[in-house]
Amino acid sequence: MAQARAVLFDLDGTLADTAPDLGRALNRLRAEHGLAPLPIEVMRARASSGARGLVKAGFGSTPESEGYDALRDRFLELYAENLCVDTRLFDGVPELLSTLEARPLPWGIVTNKAKRFTEPLLRTLAVGHRAACIVSGDSTPHVKPHPAPLLLAASLLSLPPADCIYVGDDLRDVQAARAAGMRFAAAGWGYLGDGGDPNAWDADAVASRPGEVLDLLS
Repeated sequence: MAQARAVLFDLDGTLADTAPDLGRALNRLRAEHGLAPLPIEVMRARASSGARGLVKAGFGSTPESEGYDALRDRFLELYAENLCVDTRLFDGVPELLSTLEARPLPWGIVTNKAKRFTEPLLRTLAVGHRAACIVSGDSTPHVKPHPAPLLLAASLLSLPPADCIYVGDDLRDVQAARAAGMRFAAAGWGYLGDGGDPNAWDADAVASRPGEVLDLLS
């Protein structure tokens, strides 16, 4: 990893703690259906899975379920109304990004979050303009774990995929990295989702905090 020429990051659960605002939207949707709020701990583990994971957590509904599309669309409407109220960069991430820029080592974002949420969120967090590339969930015809988003990011950086490291907090992230031919570091500080122990993900490394990503590059 010390030979890496760029670092790519997942967004939800890796760069930013978006669970509070995603959870608020889900609980507002539950309230509309006469349901009690869920604790943030329940929703946090599903936050990296986006609308699909959160609608399942809140209603037990999957894309195959009747009424799923209406629940998903309403959830996204509610989320868009309060996109970045309590969302913050994880502790240590600002220092990590500043150090990468000082080296200089380009960094970018590859997320399954749709562009209509990704771009305003990154503007509010004041980091979007610093990223060397931003690939959203609708930037390619496929989303992670398909390799297409990571391959697009490498292309935008004019680098072969093997020269990039991807950092993410979900099993689909390592699956996408492997399919793209990238090295992968698990964000042990993130949500980790349904994938369980990141040490079992066949990651090249597991970083328990953002600063440890720098150690991997030394």
